[in-house]
Amino acid sequence: MQDVRTALAKMAVTHSTATSQEAHNCLTRALTLERAAALLAAAEDSRLHAYVVLCLLAGVRSEGARALAWDHVDLDAKTISVWRSVRAHGDTEMNRSRRTLRVRQVAVEALQAQLRRQAGERSRAGELWQGSGLVFTTSVGTPYESHNLRRDFRRVTAAARLGARWVPKELRASFVSMMSFQGVPVEEIARLAGHASSRTTEVVYRRELRPVITTGAEIMDQIFQPKQQREGRAEAAG
Repeated sequence: MQDVRTALAKMAVTHSTATSQEAHNCLTRALTLERAAALLAAAEDSRLHAYVVLCLLAGVRSEGARALAWDHVDLDAKTISVWRSVRAHGDTEMNRSRRTLRVRQVAVEALQAQLRRQAGERSRAGELWQGSGLVFTTSVGTPYESHNLRRDFRRVTAAARLGARWVPKELRASFVSMMSFQGVPVEEIARLAGHASSRTTEVVYRRELRPVITTGAEIMDQIFQPKQQREGRAEAAG
């Protein structure tokens, strides 16, 4: 764990407190594929279904998903636009640039269900409804407070028999883990996660990444060609 503490100490110098804390959480654990499937199944009947899907299957930051507005969702194009967080004056804030992500059909269907759920809640709330334009709101349209979101999320993890100690940020770590397990290069994972560089991804999610270094094998194959290739060339030359 000494190398982990060293990495986190270095991050604290150039990254916000929130990012350093995220690194600490992500270095601890991530969902396995089996647990991820159980969580998705348990979330289907929850008001956080679309939230879980976006964070787990698209790698959206937990706070970014909480702040997602319907104006930044295009269900026809199957895309969402999320803000990229940056360091400014020692804290994390959102800059003016957005990244647009294409999402899977399961995410589109979850967002469609969320739209219908919200319409029903708006109708039942009547004059009490407070339109915020956000995708994830309370039953009267107000923004989701982080502690309320954590509470509802833990209900989902408990229903999935994962316990009630998980936090939403661990969904993003699980996204990185699953991408890496499938052989997606760290540079592409960094792009999907909205990191400025792959270095940030490597430090924050070092336990979730499963690098496969092939350069040495490729070079040596060129220098010392496998027997089958040498025999094939000899036959062609003969």
